[in-house]
Amino acid sequence: MSVLVTGGAGYIGSVAVERLIDAGEAVVVLDNLVTGHRRAVADEAVFVEGDIRDGVLLEDVLAAHAVDTVMHFAAFSLVGESCAEPLEYFENNVAGTHSVLKAMVAGGVRHFILSSTAAVYGDPDAVPITEDMPTRPLNPYGLSKRVIEQMLEWHHRAYGLRYVSLRYFNAAGASQSRGEFHDPETHLIPNIFMAVEGARDCVTVFGTDYDTPDGTCVRDYIHVEDLSDAHLEVMAYLRGGGSPGVFNLGNSTGNSVREVIETVKRVTGGDFTVVYGDPRPGDADKLVASSKRARQVLGWKPQKGDLDVIVHDAWAWRQAHPKGYGD
Repeated sequence: MSVLVTGGAGYIGSVAVERLIDAGEAVVVLDNLVTGHRRAVADEAVFVEGDIRDGVLLEDVLAAHAVDTVMHFAAFSLVGESCAEPLEYFENNVAGTHSVLKAMVAGGVRHFILSSTAAVYGDPDAVPITEDMPTRPLNPYGLSKRVIEQMLEWHHRAYGLRYVSLRYFNAAGASQSRGEFHDPETHLIPNIFMAVEGARDCVTVFGTDYDTPDGTCVRDYIHVEDLSDAHLEVMAYLRGGGSPGVFNLGNSTGNSVREVIETVKRVTGGDFTVVYGDPRPGDADKLVASSKRARQVLGWKPQKGDLDVIVHDAWAWRQAHPKGYGD
């Protein structure tokens, strides 16, 4: 049997593929390389270049490789962009996932793991956030993921699909061989690295009047290797008959934008100019996870939860790969 990883050439997907290979799994990666990198895919994985909206291709891949589990990372994921281009987000994320699920039902593939997001919660009533709290997305990206989760609930009822939705908080860090490299780059930590390197004139902080201790957004940063390990735990859980459901993945600690900036300065020894801009549409004040359910049910425990470790690993990968994946 094989695991199909959609979006497996992307940041989180490629590290998950690495961990699957290390665990002895046969892996097939499907990616259209719009944001992913071919060189990020482990040599041991079968790579298929294609789009998740190509239903015929999906059915062929599922059948040819005897796939029993789909890990679904393929999605557009930028909050600001989703507010400007909601049609693209619903087309790619929702319609794309519909295509994957349709092919799975046709091929009798029953295990599905969704790369979801804390953005489904919107501005929560309290933190840490539990999975039972209301979902009130503030942007089309978060809404697209919530719609997909609702689709999964109905596919379980109608077709017996066994699924888990993993609601990530802020993925960061790197493995030794795979890290974060986007063009354009929108995530905070690599953008700060670019300022350290002199590739950016400054670091812009978007908003200083949020309802947080220092006025800047607070997020729960989770190491990409811990995220990837959670996917393996979930796969074992589903294969062992575990019930469908939702799990938060975070460290249950929050760091403000200002704290992240100071951590990068300390870890890298670099300095740079910080400027302050207007808040971005769709950003919540504070998103911090309760991962109690994942710890209790899956036996998952983050191994690299300290922000200094996360920044150190990301910086080490960047120094070793100054041109990213070179494509």
